[in-house]
Amino acid sequence: MVVAAAALMSVLVTPATAVTPPAAFTAPAPGQGPPGRESRPVHSYADAIRESVWVDTGLDGDGDGRTDRVAADIVRPREPAANGRRIPVIMDASPYYACCGRGNESQKKTYDADGRPVQFPLYYDNYFVPRGYAFVAVDLAGTNRSDGCDDVGGRSDVRSAKAVVDWLNGRARAFTSRTGSEPARATAWSTGAVGMIGKSWDGTIANGVAATGVEGLKTIVPIGAISSWYEYFHSQGAPLYDANPSWLSEYVNSPEARARCAAVQQRITAGTPYSGDRTPAWTERDHVKDAHKVKASVFVVHGQQDLNVRAKHFGQWWDALGRNGVERKIWLSQTGHVDPFDFRRAEWVTTLHRWFDHYLLGVDNGIDREPMADIERSPDRWTTDRVWPPRGTAATTLRPGRGASAGVGTLSLAPARPGATETFTDDPALGELDWAAAADRSTPSKAAFLTRPLGRDLRISGASKVTVTATPSTTSAHLSAVLVDLGPDTIRDYGAAGEGITTLAHRTCWGASTAGDSACFKETKAKTADVGFNVVSRGWADLGTWADPAKGRPLTPGRAYTLTLDLASADHVVPAGHRLALIVGGTDRGLLDAPATRPTVTLDLARTSARLPLVGGAFSFVRATSGPVADAAPPAARGAGVTAPRQIRPIPGGFPR
Repeated sequence: MVVAAAALMSVLVTPATAVTPPAAFTAPAPGQGPPGRESRPVHSYADAIRESVWVDTGLDGDGDGRTDRVAADIVRPREPAANGRRIPVIMDASPYYACCGRGNESQKKTYDADGRPVQFPLYYDNYFVPRGYAFVAVDLAGTNRSDGCDDVGGRSDVRSAKAVVDWLNGRARAFTSRTGSEPARATAWSTGAVGMIGKSWDGTIANGVAATGVEGLKTIVPIGAISSWYEYFHSQGAPLYDANPSWLSEYVNSPEARARCAAVQQRITAGTPYSGDRTPAWTERDHVKDAHKVKASVFVVHGQQDLNVRAKHFGQWWDALGRNGVERKIWLSQTGHVDPFDFRRAEWVTTLHRWFDHYLLGVDNGIDREPMADIERSPDRWTTDRVWPPRGTAATTLRPGRGASAGVGTLSLAPARPGATETFTDDPALGELDWAAAADRSTPSKAAFLTRPLGRDLRISGASKVTVTATPSTTSAHLSAVLVDLGPDTIRDYGAAGEGITTLAHRTCWGASTAGDSACFKETKAKTADVGFNVVSRGWADLGTWADPAKGRPLTPGRAYTLTLDLASADHVVPAGHRLALIVGGTDRGLLDAPATRPTVTLDLARTSARLPLVGGAFSFVRATSGPVADAAPPAARGAGVTAPRQIRPIPGGFPR
């Protein structure tokens, strides 16, 4: 995307220089923006109104006999307030404003001696307040200056932010202090049009509030966000690396909240069992089931190699929104759990600006008619699609077959002969990268199935499914299914610190600054790795959920069970000369907890298959796997800057930040 020079010059300055907004343009009035126009930085950030209100949620989460109030810190232009104009709101509701901070530099809220907000983390306030928006930073219940208890994605979390949207639309009460009775009203300055944004837990709250169907929420921008908390901690009954949500509540709650929220902690623990069984507590925290209530437009951003909030989250949310006709846009990067401000900064700020102008100010700038998807193909190289997944994508069933060596088979359209099997033994010390590195060799911990080297590129776009018929040797078994692109490539080093970015010392500025709130942030660049293979998608399951996905049960050794594993959504082109591999194993080290036993698992290949969303369907697979074999271009031939192939190791994120 081309960044307009005038717009960029107004915000991109040297670190030591304050931004002086030009006065030549005014922001379009809400709902009256002329085609092609954009809001301009004409309002004083230094003179902006900074205030705090406490919004009544109507809940008593901490059981103290009074309804909880959540703190909302507000910064808004003074000029519209002086002349009676009303303005829209950009809102980030977060549990992290005091405990951990936001953004690549872990910024926290700060306050003056009288408790008035001074620093608002990130650039949303610096950039958008001069352009005629208010920014509201909400402390979820139990965190920072709010009452109540955080409940890790439950009713209290979502109600914390929804109540603020209601207040901005005149439907809820707020007060000028945490315990006082003086009312605070927003209807004099707020149009009621709200756009929610945030990364990780913050974006999850945006998903949850949108799934209530609340009036006034016009758009959300969830970045690396959870769509169902069950899938954050479990995958089809199998516990992921830290299947214990109650510690998150303890982590983000304020010191006062920790002392009063023991009962909430106990309820979370009791309602979210380590067994992986689905319970009412998980249903309460599932936003996908309520996608039909969403009225807001949705701009999804996710890293395809995010091993913290894994890619399944964006995929199931995206698909559910599409089934319900929600206006959508998506960016998919090669990073891990990283904000687009830190991997595509100029394009991101420009795009977000136009997105909010359109959905909150009513500017007809055409962003709703532009390509739906931006996808990073290699570090800093992006392509677009008019719709996503692209037209012509069709689920194509691929079949594993026996090969010349044990555990190294074929992957094609032809089904295996009846009676063909492959066997592996769960080894919790190994995982997907170990399996992929030995995909074409016999090893006891996995079964791998490979296409021949491709003669043409083959594109996977969407969510895959792998159905296995497996016979365990013990009473419990966890299964992993992994799609791998076998061939040399240069990728973002998502397994290293930074998860695909390197933070630089140099700063660029995005908006206006004050002494207490700088608009200048450290720049980044892509951190790359030269690899011999690339994991495309992954999925995990407890074989004990074969009969009921909501409840696991002990297995009978020697009995065959059929189970379908859901793999994360992905968009990846397997280049000509590479091979596509399907690998089935047990415990995926670092990502999946091991079962109680160490089973040997026998796969019935005639009753095992993979359904992949291929652009062009089965015809594209036939074309790619027949005819002359192409040479695999080395990474350097595709613009790579590193020379030594190496294997990277995923680093679990620990918590959704």
